Amino acid sequence: MGPIVLSAVACVRAGVTLMVIHLLLGGSLDVITFVAFLIIGTRIFDPLTTALAGYAQFRYSEQAGERIVQLLREPVMQGERQPPADHDVELKQVTFGYLDQLVLRDVSVSMPAGSFTALVGPSGSGKSTILRLIARFYDPVKGMVTMGGEDIRAMDPEALLHKVSMVFQDVYLFQDTIAGNIRFGRSDATHEEIEEAARLACCHDFILKLPNSYDTMVGEGGNTLSGGEKQRISIARAMLKNAPIILLDEATASLDPENEAEIQKAIDRLVRGRTVIVVAHRLKTVQHADRIVVLNHGRIVEQGRHDELLSSNGLYARLWRRQHDAGEWRMTL
Repeated sequence: MGPIVLSAVACVRAGVTLMVIHLLLGGSLDVITFVAFLIIGTRIFDPLTTALAGYAQFRYSEQAGERIVQLLREPVMQGERQPPADHDVELKQVTFGYLDQLVLRDVSVSMPAGSFTALVGPSGSGKSTILRLIARFYDPVKGMVTMGGEDIRAMDPEALLHKVSMVFQDVYLFQDTIAGNIRFGRSDATHEEIEEAARLACCHDFILKLPNSYDTMVGEGGNTLSGGEKQRISIARAMLKNAPIILLDEATASLDPENEAEIQKAIDRLVRGRTVIVVAHRLKTVQHADRIVVLNHGRIVEQGRHDELLSSNGLYARLWRRQHDAGEWRMTL
């Protein structure tokens, strides 16, 4: 907006100058008045240009301030109880929506401790919303989410998040060093522990090639790294945190095959011995899950193991055949 304002001011200034010259040549304006106009006009236009350019920035800052004030007015999340030692997760008749639009309708599913549960289904069916409810980014409209049989709404939110590690498709990195972004998983981690997490996440080698290795600054949002590099940093952060519950939301969906293979190795190390809940569109990545939960229009329509769901010939079987057929497409010249 700033350059647009400056261009508009420049056009106005040029237009006024041309009009004054026209009046001068036509005899309607004397030379002394013309010179006075140029001197005074210059003194006025420069501060006016600065003020108009600053006004655009002021409006941006005003909107940002309003969002900050709105955030500060949000009520503090309630809960004082410490999470239990048992890490099984269960949704009991959960209904949830954003504003007036329901996303989940009466969803009940059990995810035992140490199990691998996959959430699959068409886009918009509520898969990612379930992960956000488990992490208590939101509370259900009806029903409850439990950990170890206890309602997570009664638990201390900070203590609950210590139990959960999340790796999402859209990774956000802070404007900090590589080491600082990995250490975000556990603030008291030593440099040796950070390096070990990076090795397990298959990102140690590319970090060493950066200008300052682990002390290299990352741009806001991680814009100086590729998508695959950001994903591996995020997995290293989750490994360092060493939480007993892992939430994965399409962690390899938008990566090239080489990066996907590296990240899949890192994820295989991350999920060992933990309660793992995965959102996946590529069904081949979750066909060995202990339980596959199929959602459609916010409801669970099927659940079971891969072979069971294929034999039932329902939505999962149709999605599997569609992806299998698409994988055999070839382009010929």
